[in-house]
Amino acid sequence: MLDPGHNGGNGSHPAEINRQVPAGRGQKKPCNTTGTATNAGYPEHAFTWDVAQRVGKALAGKGIRVVYTRPDDTGVGPCVDKRAAIGNDANADAVVSIHADGSTAAGANGFHVAYSSPPLNAAQGEPSTRLAQVVRDTMRSGGFSTSNYIGGNGLSARADLGGLNLSTRPSVLVECGNMRNATEAARMTSAEGRQQYASAIAAAIEAYLAS
Repeated sequence: MLDPGHNGGNGSHPAEINRQVPAGRGQKKPCNTTGTATNAGYPEHAFTWDVAQRVGKALAGKGIRVVYTRPDDTGVGPCVDKRAAIGNDANADAVVSIHADGSTAAGANGFHVAYSSPPLNAAQGEPSTRLAQVVRDTMRSGGFSTSNYIGGNGLSARADLGGLNLSTRPSVLVECGNMRNATEAARMTSAEGRQQYASAIAAAIEAYLAS
């Protein structure tokens, strides 16, 4: 299952996306958020949607069935708990949520892969950590640098992400880079750059499924 972060209609529906929903570990969080954008205004939701479509096309071409959490980039939500439920209901062999960060810290750049920790079920244990490592390794070998400001060595153990906490399938969240970093923003804004991200993520998923 591919989960392109956020959605194009979120910004015009604040009441819906600010509604509190279960986020695992006894937490409640807003249904969703608007996401970030480059300094020039290219939105995260458009980036994640485009990359997810490219990833899905590559995987489908290899005979891998792909499910998405949203059908387009003009809707609202779905909420984080619903996104997790879609993957659970599909009995997905791998769930990859695609995002980009918006840190304003000086020099912040690079990608990282988040996974739920401590695990709440068997799928969040070894399968999810292995998926995270495969995605990290494949992106790094594809020419992407690991984050210099979040996590360690490209991995980030998280207990606060609802989509990961509520998943009963092997799941990770990929922050492809920092949209506020000029170099990474240029890569994300270009079709060629988005294809590079998609190719690496698709290769990682294929490698994980074959392992």
